[in-house]
Amino acid sequence: MNNTDIKILIACHKKCPVPSDPVYLPVQVGAEGKQPIGFTPDNTGGNISAKNFMYSEMTGLYWAWKNLTCGYIGLVHYSRFLAMKAKLGTASLDDVLTSDDVKRLLAGHRIILPRRRKYYIETIYSHYSHTLDGSHLDAAREVIAGKCPEYLPCFDNVMGRTWAHLFNMFIMPKTLADEYCAWLFPILEGVEGRIDRSGMNQFQKRFVGAVSERLLDVWLDWQVKAGKIQPDDMAEVPYIYTRKINWPQKITAFLAAKFLGRHVDHNF
Repeated sequence: MNNTDIKILIACHKKCPVPSDPVYLPVQVGAEGKQPIGFTPDNTGGNISAKNFMYSEMTGLYWAWKNLTCGYIGLVHYSRFLAMKAKLGTASLDDVLTSDDVKRLLAGHRIILPRRRKYYIETIYSHYSHTLDGSHLDAAREVIAGKCPEYLPCFDNVMGRTWAHLFNMFIMPKTLADEYCAWLFPILEGVEGRIDRSGMNQFQKRFVGAVSERLLDVWLDWQVKAGKIQPDDMAEVPYIYTRKINWPQKITAFLAAKFLGRHVDHNF
């Protein structure tokens, strides 16, 4: 396996420092109608770049699904990366997974995921409902019931958990990612068509991307139950932030959402 077999997309909406390791491919998500920033744009070939205001980094994944040829595909973010070691506070680009790290992990596993995020006092559904709007996930359930009802038990199981693999971050064989995308994007399109966006601010309109974060585990659960993926095929690694996160505000907003009903309407 060489570096050309693996492409890890970095979803970027602005010019920013990126790792020099050739395994990484910076992609300008939402490039349609925007000035180029020197990264690969997501508005060539088959694309949904114009929907970035709703789909966030998923327009980059859609572009890769339709246009990229490689053995393995991954997705990370301009300020959030997979790593071998967790790091308190703000990390640097020197801390992210390297080509060699990825190849070692893929030698024993098919899929690399971020370490699961645990909510403890919340289920995945209740956390989303308190911080954003549970009707988005209700819409996703309706679409799944119509398009692929065999996934409903997995959907309900994941929504009832207190943990998830979030952030739309992964590395897996491109063939497997293509199967995931072929399942995922028709569901997201159905969700998009069921939700009224009037009155939403810019942050809230990204609900399609937020829903997609909760669907990766649904798909993985079904693949395991169907025997297409084994639990040991999946490896979890830490994730790190390369920009400062206002954790006091983030935690306060989480508690206010749960106990005071204040929905989150901005990033931290």
